[in-house]
Amino acid sequence: MKKAFGLLLILVTITSGAWAQDKKLVAVLDFDYGTVRSAVQAYFGTDQDVGKGISLLLEQKLVQDAKYRVIDRNAMDKILKEQNFSNSDRVDSSTAAKIGHILGVSAIITGSITQFGRDDKHIGLGGGGYGLGKYGLGGLGKNDSKAVVKVTAKLIDINTAEELAIVTGSGESKRGGFKLGGGGGGWSGGGGGQVDMGSSNFAESILGEAVNAAVADLGQQLDDKASSLPTVKVEVSGLVADVEGNTLILNVGTKAGVKVGDHLGVFHKGKEIRDPATGKVLKTINTRLGDITITEADESSATGTFAGATAPKVGDLVQTVD
Repeated sequence: MKKAFGLLLILVTITSGAWAQDKKLVAVLDFDYGTVRSAVQAYFGTDQDVGKGISLLLEQKLVQDAKYRVIDRNAMDKILKEQNFSNSDRVDSSTAAKIGHILGVSAIITGSITQFGRDDKHIGLGGGGYGLGKYGLGGLGKNDSKAVVKVTAKLIDINTAEELAIVTGSGESKRGGFKLGGGGGGWSGGGGGQVDMGSSNFAESILGEAVNAAVADLGQQLDDKASSLPTVKVEVSGLVADVEGNTLILNVGTKAGVKVGDHLGVFHKGKEIRDPATGKVLKTINTRLGDITITEADESSATGTFAGATAPKVGDLVQTVD
């Protein structure tokens, strides 16, 4: 894998308040939409990444509900690109778990769109003869439109790749009315540009209403699972590799679980207590010199700012502290 330069620069989107730190950190990967791609192309007139659109809407829902902390999308995409994870890789549970380790989250949310489209019915009187059609109206009829969207999501444990929960969100919207000639109502992106599924134009369309209803349903079910997620605590243990003023470079990085924003203790190794019978080290009495706040991290090293009364030296210990 490539190094994730500047890994987790500002990865976390959180609500205000220190209590937010107790919430589980998750990442929402783009949903797969291969099953409904033909329906998407038929509706919009061109292929649209509705999987990414729905995952973005779900992120917004989860942040608003404040049951989770959610990794910032732009920073996450940058890191996944650096790590060469393709969209197809992300669907696999084991790969999703690896991604979760890199991002330092409690769980990964991935999923797929299983239904996406409209089911329109029209009952009408044809034109021609002595009917209304001879006046050029093209037919009088009743047009009933229905849009249905279904999305399945998985919560994946980053340590075991176990599927902690599988939930399905469903959304439906119906409209009806009379029409003279012409086709049914509804909104379509057309033109080949990328459709903004978060826009008010899309939200007010019959399909947009169904999408938002499905996302709301999905988000609520995921909210209900928040308290059951495992707490991920990474124990970091490394050494000071370089000292320049109050800037330290460590010999451990993201591969060992270090991430930007971490606060680690810096210790000077002291007296070793050994078992007199076996010579085995029973305990080491270390002196805490201060703390380091990580500002940069790659796979094999990390840089941070030291704060403490006694300056550390190369070879001093750096460890996770409560």
